[in-house]
Amino acid sequence: MTQKAFQDYYPDHLSHCHGCGRLNEHGLHIQSHWDGDETVCTFYPRPEHTALPGYVYGGLIASLIDCHSTGSAAAAAYRAEGREMDTQPPLRFVTASLQVDYLRPTPLGDDPLELRSQIEEVKGRKVVIATTLSVRGEACARGKVVAVRVPDNWMTGGNAA
Repeated sequence: MTQKAFQDYYPDHLSHCHGCGRLNEHGLHIQSHWDGDETVCTFYPRPEHTALPGYVYGGLIASLIDCHSTGSAAAAAYRAEGREMDTQPPLRFVTASLQVDYLRPTPLGDDPLELRSQIEEVKGRKVVIATTLSVRGEACARGKVVAVRVPDNWMTGGNAA
């Protein structure tokens, strides 16, 4: 895709997440985009993402759902405010709750994992996202994330403490 991913708009000091941080040299580099009213992420698992031979590790699936959903939360919050993602102040979300249901084993091979999310609620500092992870159009996992906007002092480089 030629458009920037949601994660490309994260401030540098908040771009080190193993799942979605563009500045994490060893990370997954998850990238999410709008597709109409849904958000989408395509991810190609590597051999080291194996659970059992031929299948994707469930922890990777949870991480993909988690990071794609928090990126989707940020994009949804900007959209709800009628703003572009490169406008100030920046918005960034973290996970308050993550629920994952594994529907069937997720095959590991040449086919990408596709994550599609629907924004269920945007209210105050909270966004609720429902995500389905599929391979070749077959749903393998579903997740629900409650994401919350990070405290303002995090956005200016302040620490979490």
